Amino acid sequence: MTGTGQLPKFASEMFACENENDQLYLIPTAEVSVTNLHREEILEEKDLPLNYACYSACFRREAGSYGKDTKGLIRNHQFNKIELVKFVKPEDGDKELEKLLQDAEKVLKKLGLPYRVVVLCTGDLGFAAAKTYDLEVWMPGEKKWREISSCSNFTDFQARRMNIKFRPLVTPASAKASA
Repeated sequence: MTGTGQLPKFASEMFACENENDQLYLIPTAEVSVTNLHREEILEEKDLPLNYACYSACFRREAGSYGKDTKGLIRNHQFNKIELVKFVKPEDGDKELEKLLQDAEKVLKKLGLPYRVVVLCTGDLGFAAAKTYDLEVWMPGEKKWREISSCSNFTDFQARRMNIKFRPLVTPASAKASA
């Protein structure tokens, strides 16, 4: 979880299973498991980009919600999530982020849902992200927009923390989309 940027910053928002020998965490996102598949690995440039589609149960305390949206389906401690994760060459990171965004938009278009794309300002970015798009869907019953997906480019942040490289020995960037 340190490699993807969840620890130590977000430890209070995660569920921990502790005993005298270990401190284990329930994953807050499938990205944790998938990116760690390549920890300490040198990837072949010819194999990039690597594209993963992930489906997993995720667990979050949502400690910072202060009781907001804690009833119903908005902020659950356990939920299932679909994610797209890519390992790309650094110079392809921005292009691949745009592809992730297009893939997420395709689903919303096919469902006929009114949505908008919001580019997050620097102050709203996640700890590891260099750029993030949020996709928001209009919820007529609530009369407001709700984030239902985000697409981020982490540049080389996660790859450096996990010592993931590709030949020639340059640290690759990573990007992720979730829904």
